[in-house]
Amino acid sequence: MATNVTIEVRGNRCERCGHEWIPREGAEPRVCPKCKSPYWNKPRQKKRERMDQK
Repeated sequence: MATNVTIEVRGNRCERCGHEWIPREGAEPRVCPKCKSPYWNKPRQKKRERMDQK
């Protein structure tokens, strides 16, 4: 007899490139495996516009 089972898997998502992956270890990864960014867990900040200096 078949039963429906829901499985939840926790993973990581890179805030820079959007890549999603399931970690191999319990420790937090150092870099994104796709884009190699060490800031994968920090959202990208908007670029500030500089005031034109005369």
